[in-house]
Amino acid sequence: MDYLLTHPDRVWPRAVEHLQLVGLALAFALLIALPLGWLISRVRPLTTPVLGVLGVIYTIPSLALFVLLIPITGLGPRTALIGLVAYAQLALVRNTAVAFTELDPSILEAARGMGMTARQQWWQVELPLALPVILTGVRIATLSLISLATVAAWIGAGGLGQILLNGVSQDNPPVIIAGVICVTIMALAADGLLRGLEWIVRRGPRRSQEPVAVDTAEAVPEHV
Repeated sequence: MDYLLTHPDRVWPRAVEHLQLVGLALAFALLIALPLGWLISRVRPLTTPVLGVLGVIYTIPSLALFVLLIPITGLGPRTALIGLVAYAQLALVRNTAVAFTELDPSILEAARGMGMTARQQWWQVELPLALPVILTGVRIATLSLISLATVAAWIGAGGLGQILLNGVSQDNPPVIIAGVICVTIMALAADGLLRGLEWIVRRGPRRSQEPVAVDTAEAVPEHV
């Protein structure tokens, strides 16, 4: 803890790098996962192969995947970003697919009976009902990315993992502890913020039925 108080000039830039890496990875992952999750909820035969491929990618150890990418994209944040986006897909796609698959058909039929167009139905009925489950996937993916991004320091991507790497290479326990504390605080803060957002969304206009949330924290193992 003393290291955090006496060397904020070394810790703060790494924390900013970590947040930037995680934020970019999550943004790109959502751009891919949300349309893909919605697609497999509509085209059911795609569900098993898509989730199967994403599951295989997720089981690859993070450092091994980064190393496999180095000959293609080189060392640095770009390789880390590609790997993190790939790892986030399983949680995001799974929850997005479940969110839209579990919608009550009677609610959708009532929306059509009211004369809603497909676009109106999606924005005003389907998305609001699906959003809590999607946010659960976003929360789980974010926590995974914060953890996995520490490994990216080993390939020159910076972030809080660099503090851990420096501590290990220098055999300096206070530096290692400082890195662990920073990663833990960041993960707890992200978890609290996203849980609060989930609570706000669930407290929105009363719904006659909400999709059953799937917490992929149980379905998807954490990487170390």
